[in-house]
Amino acid sequence: MSPLDILAAPDIEERRQWMGTLAKASPDRLDEFWQDLAEKPDYRCLKGPEIGLAMVRGRAGGTGAPFNMGEMSVTRCVVQIVDGQLGYACVAGRSQRHAELAAVFDALLQDDDRRAALKETIISSLDREWRNRRAKRSAKAASTKVEFFTMVRGD
Repeated sequence: MSPLDILAAPDIEERRQWMGTLAKASPDRLDEFWQDLAEKPDYRCLKGPEIGLAMVRGRAGGTGAPFNMGEMSVTRCVVQIVDGQLGYACVAGRSQRHAELAAVFDALLQDDDRRAALKETIISSLDREWRNRRAKRSAKAASTKVEFFTMVRGD
């Protein structure tokens, strides 16, 4: 299978979504789900977890030309579970446990027999929690918004 075949896989968007959800999850919540998992698979780390830096890019006004804002810490990990699936994770920050567990859950979610149950219990909960955190942050930011307007003075 070539790298292009992987990109053309029909479930690539679904996997991108659960990997994003795992990366944005709280490390403590991932650990709770790991502890509650009935059948914990044996796995081995093929790479990492490793801490490194990634360049963060921004756009002026959200739509302008891209520019380098600075670097941020990221942690990545690649694991293989005994069933043979490879799991990948890259998370913001320096939490090695977060990257490792996200990679393990990525590998587990690739198993057709486990996917539905894991998505229903873990991914949906983590996604809902992230959306709630995001809504609270947005509401807090919106409360400080200032509207400017110009009054025209008569001649």
